[in-house]
Amino acid sequence: MAPLPHPLSPPTTADVLRARYAGRLPASLSKLAGPLGGTVELPLHVAWSGLRSYDLDRPRQRMSLYRTVLAEGQRDDLTAYLNQDLLVEQWPVLRTLVSRHIRQVWEEAFPQLADQASTAA
Repeated sequence: MAPLPHPLSPPTTADVLRARYAGRLPASLSKLAGPLGGTVELPLHVAWSGLRSYDLDRPRQRMSLYRTVLAEGQRDDLTAYLNQDLLVEQWPVLRTLVSRHIRQVWEEAFPQLADQASTAA
């Protein structure tokens, strides 16, 4: 765990990013009720560049969708497009594809993700 910044110090970029991602987290992983399969088209505010339509039955596309939603999605997007079971199943690999800040925020909030990652290692 990183040391706390001095109270008069301006927040670091890392602090701002962690706070941004933490503010988007669902109350629990069970709130992630997204689809398990089929095709998903992300809205422009989430996938504003590149691919917007993903086939969840294709592992690489599914991983790409999850990576995009974790990085760009708001809380409602997380709960609409991510599925608890798929997130937990994919987390050991997915955690290596997202930023350190996303990984830390999600694993601190949901220790079962960190446990899943260490079990798979």
